[in-house]
Order: sequence, then structure tokens, then C-alpha cells
Amino acid sequence: MEQDAPHPLPDRLRPRSLSDVVGQDHILGPDGALTRMLETRTLGSLIFWGPPGTGKTTVARLLADATELHFEQISAVFSGVADLKKAFDAARARRETGKGTLLFVDEVHRFNRAQQDSFLPVMEDGTVVLVGATTENPSFELNAALLSRARVLVFHSLDAAAIERLFANAEKIEGKELPLDAEARAVLVRMADGDGRASLTLAEEVWRAARKGEVFNAAQLQEILQRRAPIYDKSADGHYNLISALHKSVRGSDPDAALYYLARMFDAGEDPLFLARRVVRMAIEDIGLADPQALVICNAAKDAYDFLGSPEGELAIAQAVIYLATAPKSNAAYTAFGAAMQTAKQAGSLLPPKHILNSPTRLMKSEGYGSGYQYDHDMPDAFSGQDYFPEALGRQTFYDPPDRGFEREIRKRLDYWQRLRAQRGSG
Repeated sequence: MEQDAPHPLPDRLRPRSLSDVVGQDHILGPDGALTRMLETRTLGSLIFWGPPGTGKTTVARLLADATELHFEQISAVFSGVADLKKAFDAARARRETGKGTLLFVDEVHRFNRAQQDSFLPVMEDGTVVLVGATTENPSFELNAALLSRARVLVFHSLDAAAIERLFANAEKIEGKELPLDAEARAVLVRMADGDGRASLTLAEEVWRAARKGEVFNAAQLQEILQRRAPIYDKSADGHYNLISALHKSVRGSDPDAALYYLARMFDAGEDPLFLARRVVRMAIEDIGLADPQALVICNAAKDAYDFLGSPEGELAIAQAVIYLATAPKSNAAYTAFGAAMQTAKQAGSLLPPKHILNSPTRLMKSEGYGSGYQYDHDMPDAFSGQDYFPEALGRQTFYDPPDRGFEREIRKRLDYWQRLRAQRGSG
């Protein structure tokens, strides 16, 4: 019989009431959003957004029990239009008998736009209370019309204290402690990566692996479990969150944090050449001419990875990241280029001043092309101080280097040339 069949530990520890749910106190605590909603005995449509193993499905099921709604579950991965129609028809029939329906849609973001729109009529007329679950950012993945009719609740990854509570519950159910020393237990918490379901699966694997009286240390634990792959989708939020963290750590001159995020991305299987390209971009955008060697070193790191491959080539990228994080910072060139582009677009097709135009024909010479041009190398200080901007535009200043790194020297040069311009009446 089914009740006699073995059940996985996560299934045996599935909460029986909302108060048993671990790690989501911000929505299920005394002042949580769902707690307040349930006090009114009414439930609107909801979107649960959060990583795997944080209790989205469990909470949806318990919400149906708490509000005396029939719980119906479908997955966007395995369902199509016919399945939706069948679910809606069953909900309408149920409604005629006085019973409401909570329709839980797992991976709701996988439905296309037209399928998402099909929920709108049954949400509006009360045929179903929709609870959608998604690991992706709803702002990008769900229709605006659907979002406007549902409240988004964010589920957080479980912290260490919540994972420890799950382990304690598991030990109580199993009637024995996890065979781990203190360090190994802390490592197991980290391996769970904020995923409650995964934490219990890992705990179950530890119990299976342990011989009688055996207690594992951290190294043994890692060998036994062969470690769990980090949660990371190269096309999803995790990818963009980590590359943003890496970039901002470099910009903030924190080589240790930068190395940590770089290692996280390598560990998750990110393409090293993608990271090398981003590191080159950081050299251009955030270091610029404060250290002109930064771009050279980052390009060299990219070439070294191309030459060595993985894993040796990854060290070259790590070295470039350390160099960037410890280099003087400047976005002056980046800002100057943006300002010049904006002026070029706004000012139109202005002709450069005639004195710097070539005059290969007699007609062009007669029109004054090239007339009055002063060859800088023949001038005192190899500097004529002439104005090179179109007359209709006037002289502009885009590049304003800070007094940092190599740009301190550039600043001196620019100030020197400006003084010469002023002395010669052209600045």
C-alpha cells in the first residue's frame, strides 16, 4: 500500500500547516502579507517568486486548506491550452456547487503570452484564485495584464538558521543525529545553497553513506556528496546578479570580493571568455586612462586563456581582475566619449574649420581650404593652439581627467596647453 511505501525525507517533512513553514517569516510571520490576508478569510491571486526549494508549492497547498478552496495543480512545463481549458471547466463546475478553486501553476513563466492571457477572464470573474510560481523575475517574464491582477510575493533563499531548523526536524523524525562534526555540518548547510528540499536530500545521502559509529569531517563530506552544483542559470537572474556583483566589486576597489564573485561564476560553469570580455570592458569603463596598462593586461589575460585553456587560463583572468580592482579608477574617458557622441548627434553635419581641411584642388584652395593652418611641429613648444572645432559649434570640453593615477600627468598636460592657448589668444 502507498502509506507503507518508503517516502523521501523532504516529503515526510513537508509542513502540515503554514506555521510549520521554515524561512519565510516576512510573509508568514505575525505581520506577514499572507498572514494579514488570511485574517480576512479572503485570498486574491498571487505570484510566488523565488528560487527552488523555498516552499512555494507547499505554501500554495496550505493556503488552499486554510481558505477551504479546492487545490488544483498544473505545471506550465507539461500543460497546454487543452489542459488549461479542462482546469477552467472543472473550476466552473465546482463553483456552481459552491466550492472555489485555488489553481496553482508551477513555472508559470513558461506559458507564452497568449496562454498567460487565457487566465485573465477566470481570474476576473472569480472562477479561480490563481497562484503562480516562478523562479524568474515576473517583471520580465509575465504579461503586464496578468501582473496587474495578481500580487507578487517574494520567497527568499533559506538562511543558515532555517536550514539548521530543517536538519533538527529531520534528526527528530529519523531519531538520530547527522553523523557530522561541527565543521562538516556547517559545510552541509552551505552546500544546500538556500534550498530546503535540497538540504533534506543531502542529509538523507549523508545518513545512507555513514557506517555505524562513523562521523564525517568536512573533507570526507565533500568527497561523499561530490558536492552539489550551484544554482545558476546562465540566461537567468543569477547570471546577471553575479556579473553585476563582480563589476561593482572591481569598481569599488575590493579585490577579495571581486575574486569571490569571479570564483562563483567559474564554479558554476560560466564561459571564461564571457568573463574575459567583461573584464576588458571594466578596464575601459572604470579604469580608463588612470592606468593605460589595464586594458593591455586584460587583453593579455584573454589571449592567455585562449592559449592555455581551462583551468590554467582562468588564473590569467583572475590576475587581471586583481589588477583592475587595485588600479586607480576613472570613468573620465567613458564619460567624455558619451558626451562627444551626444554633441555629434545633436549638432548636425557641421563643416570643420577651413584651416584644417585639405586642399587637393585649385578650387578648394580658392575657397580657403587649408589657408592659415599652422603645422604644430614648426611652432614653439610644438603647439600652435589653433581651434579645431567647427566655428558654429565653438570650443567644447568633454574630457575632464581626475587627479588620479596616470591621468594626473594628463591633467598637467591639458592645463599646460590651456595656458599656452590663453597666452596666444586662441583659447
